Amino acid sequence: MTPSDASENPRSENPWSDLDRPPLNANALRRALLRPGGLWTSLDVVSRTGSTNTDLVAAGGPEGAVLVAEEQSAGRGRLDRTWSAPPRSGLFFSVRLVPGPGVPVERWGWLPLLAGVATATALSRAAGVDTALKWPNDLLVTVDGEERKAGGILAERSGDAVVVGIGLNVTLRADELPVPQAGSLALAGAEVTDRDPLLRAVLRNLADLYEAWRAAGGDPAACRLQEMYTAGCATLGRTVRAELPGGRELVGEAVAVDGDGRLVLATAEGVRQPVGAGDIVHLRAAGS
Repeated sequence: MTPSDASENPRSENPWSDLDRPPLNANALRRALLRPGGLWTSLDVVSRTGSTNTDLVAAGGPEGAVLVAEEQSAGRGRLDRTWSAPPRSGLFFSVRLVPGPGVPVERWGWLPLLAGVATATALSRAAGVDTALKWPNDLLVTVDGEERKAGGILAERSGDAVVVGIGLNVTLRADELPVPQAGSLALAGAEVTDRDPLLRAVLRNLADLYEAWRAAGGDPAACRLQEMYTAGCATLGRTVRAELPGGRELVGEAVAVDGDGRLVLATAEGVRQPVGAGDIVHLRAAGS
């Protein structure tokens, strides 16, 4: 795990250069989150790296490792889309999970959805801002009456483990947004933008939900994960266009998330067609 030297980026040299964005306190986070018998076994905060997911995949090791970066120079989303933000303006972290033999591999696909539920519910409580889920891996907030993407989730298989990365815009200002459709907790009127308590809330919620899911053998219905995801998914009930590889597309009303985590579209022909996250290039509102 060898992050790039912070001196490569002048913005990162002084962590107190922006007083509205103080650095994370790694020691305080460890004291709060690392417990004997608990899920989280290590927690490291680095000033800058390419991608926390890439580092954690390369590092290997036991379950429960948490790697947080104050800045990512090569953050990635689904299909290797880039994710960038100013230093200390958000939460950019990855965790290593090992579901074990008690959870069939075909249910591991629920992990990014589980992380989405855990993050959204934690932020709604800790930040006081409603956070919704756009299937399969986006976190949405409302800014000036408009839904904006404030975060995303990326899960990668690594042997017997899954590394789940979460990126979340916390204090991004309007003039710092990478695209007009982006948002942040601050722009959504969050009551709390201190990243320390927000990270603690997300990791505690993620541990609780993950342990319940694993105890249920990965069954999303038995641990109520499927129910919770459905309740928080803003995609459901809307007519969407799924852009598929090769220029193909499928248009229909999003009516359900099935037991495999796929989005079920009801087409105009009366067919209910499930689509998996790995099957789509984009998912957009119909007509956009």
